[in-house]
Amino acid sequence: MSNILVINCGSSSIKYALLLDDHDYRIYGLAENLGTPNARISGITEGQEKFEVELGQADHKQALEVAMERLKKFHFDAIGHRVVHGGEMTEAQLIDQDVIDHIKATSALAPLHNPAHLVGIDATLKMYPDLPQVAVFDTAFHQSMPEKAYHYAIPKKLYEEHGVRRYGFHGTSHAYVSERASTLAGQKNQGGWLVAHLGNGSSTCAIWNGQSLDTSMGLTPLEGLCMGTRSGDVDPSLHHFLATNLGWDLDRIDRMLNRESGLLGISGLSNDMRTLIDASEQGNHDATLAIEVFVYRLAKSLAAMSCALPQIDGLIFTGGIGENSAYIREKVIKSLPHFGFSLDSEKNKTRGQEIRIDAGTGPMIWIIPTDEESRIAQETRQVALNALETA
Repeated sequence: MSNILVINCGSSSIKYALLLDDHDYRIYGLAENLGTPNARISGITEGQEKFEVELGQADHKQALEVAMERLKKFHFDAIGHRVVHGGEMTEAQLIDQDVIDHIKATSALAPLHNPAHLVGIDATLKMYPDLPQVAVFDTAFHQSMPEKAYHYAIPKKLYEEHGVRRYGFHGTSHAYVSERASTLAGQKNQGGWLVAHLGNGSSTCAIWNGQSLDTSMGLTPLEGLCMGTRSGDVDPSLHHFLATNLGWDLDRIDRMLNRESGLLGISGLSNDMRTLIDASEQGNHDATLAIEVFVYRLAKSLAAMSCALPQIDGLIFTGGIGENSAYIREKVIKSLPHFGFSLDSEKNKTRGQEIRIDAGTGPMIWIIPTDEESRIAQETRQVALNALETA
């Protein structure tokens, strides 16, 4: 089980990565704008050469066929599929009809993602019927949360009959970076870690001895932090207010909360943190406010996550913002003075590299670039090997 192909089908895109055991690089690509005249696929091929191909109005199946044609010269032993919502699945699963039915059953909880994942699974099962294929769920890592962390304070029958509870997301990222940081610290999967996965989608997580005890996202990825275009937590009665006073229906409200809010909504300018920092430095009040809300909500969430941990050994920053923005990291640490964090200002200038950036006192602070493909490949490899051993 040396070479693993990882596939991530989104609502209008497909990411793939081929992890080759005997190479220090990976072959990958991104098909985007699927179903539109602007559909295209681009990426890195053998020898780290870039490519880009226009796809006309290709759908997911057609784009996958193009991607697989580009990979036909390579051998791979198994295929790992990222699946956003696995319900209460606690680990990756070898794909069979029961697993496919389960993904379909949880599609109501992730209507933009799970149906797209099923398209990718169906296509690759037909292309490679003899290869083991594995579903790796974003939600699985968080199924170690205790009941007090995942239950909403609503009638229990909504959980028992309809699965309404907190599930959490970004599981492969939180699992990868926490294991990596604890290994570098000489205490693999031991101790208490706070993780801030910061990008267009953002979440925090409390991890104790390698297990998730709480996380900021909930039933859907909308709960929790202020994000690029997502609001994060709002008063649930906002829906009633908007419907009663503005006549908005549920689809309009959902679109606003998921696509028109967060950094973009507050600033009226952009969901890109780099753009907002530049604008803030030039005196744009709304850009400054968006950053302040982002940082405050993040610090508040990390403080809340700490309640799940017996002790805090370290804080990990990851994701596009977490890995690259010294400005945001510094502001977050300053917002948590009572936790004893001590930031090394020079080390904090590092961008996108694996490094410990604390000053040597208090809990550790790490930048760990996330590698969800590596984690998905790892879990795929293990599930496939287990299946071979029990066959």
